Amino acid sequence: MTQYLDFEKPLAEIEGKAEELRALARANAEMDVAEEAAALDAKAAKLLDELYKDLTPWRKCQVARHPDRPHCRDYIERLFTEYTPLAGDRNFADDLAVMGGLARFKDRPVMVIGHEKGSDTKSRIAHNFGMARPEGYRKAVRLMEMASRFGLPVVTLIDTAGAYPGKGAEERGQSEAIARSTEMCLKIGVPLVSVVIGEGGSGGAVAFATANRVAMLEHSIYSVISPEGCASILWKNAEKMREAAVALRLTAQDLLKLGVIDRVIAEPRGGAHRDKRKAMDAVGDAITAMLKDLDGKDGTALIKDRRQKFLDLGTKGLAA
Repeated sequence: MTQYLDFEKPLAEIEGKAEELRALARANAEMDVAEEAAALDAKAAKLLDELYKDLTPWRKCQVARHPDRPHCRDYIERLFTEYTPLAGDRNFADDLAVMGGLARFKDRPVMVIGHEKGSDTKSRIAHNFGMARPEGYRKAVRLMEMASRFGLPVVTLIDTAGAYPGKGAEERGQSEAIARSTEMCLKIGVPLVSVVIGEGGSGGAVAFATANRVAMLEHSIYSVISPEGCASILWKNAEKMREAAVALRLTAQDLLKLGVIDRVIAEPRGGAHRDKRKAMDAVGDAITAMLKDLDGKDGTALIKDRRQKFLDLGTKGLAA
């Protein structure tokens, strides 16, 4: 069953009426509702186009957080073969908010790492809603080190509201673990490409996205803080999240202009959750293109390319 966002309520009414007509027809074979249902479908399609033609930053936040968007596990199952999960940080525990392992991407050996939010209540709790603890980042560091040792490209999939802010996480060195993961991203002498598939929140996202090439899905977001958190700090009022979303310039389109990311991946009409396979295949095409762009560069060149990318941040799009 489709879950509708607040701004999609008019669409929900139209699609609901069309489904009611079809349900009546299924219950009574003599009823002919094809023409009426087709008219409602056309009306719904037109409204969907209008709603998504020019989404505000806050509405993009809502779409990026949609619970039905494909998650890291979905992308791995769709795009990668021979996936062998690797667990634990060899120090404290295995953090289920971060998943990763060895795999093949179009028959090319790679290391894939990503945030996993979970798809239902039970799995979301198990995966801590994609908010990693220190051991999650230390696991990522271990996997990146392994990839570098064996000359494997690294693909990261970012989808997190941010690192977990709990007491235990802070006691075990959350900020240090994030810094080490970011440092490892800069150090490895293999291609590193990242895709923001939903939310890219704070240092928890940067720890995976300090890459040679960074892409974002069209309706994903990437920012130093959530709009709600920003509004609470700046205006002491979380209800000003709409204004904060605009000020943060967290959309893929804004970040492409600023040079923070390298490409925007188009989503199906109505968001990735309306056609998951099409969205995931588009991400696969982007990963292919980004890896191809890095082919032929040795370790030294890859490290230099990556460092220069981040040293250049803030010099592009300032007049926009």
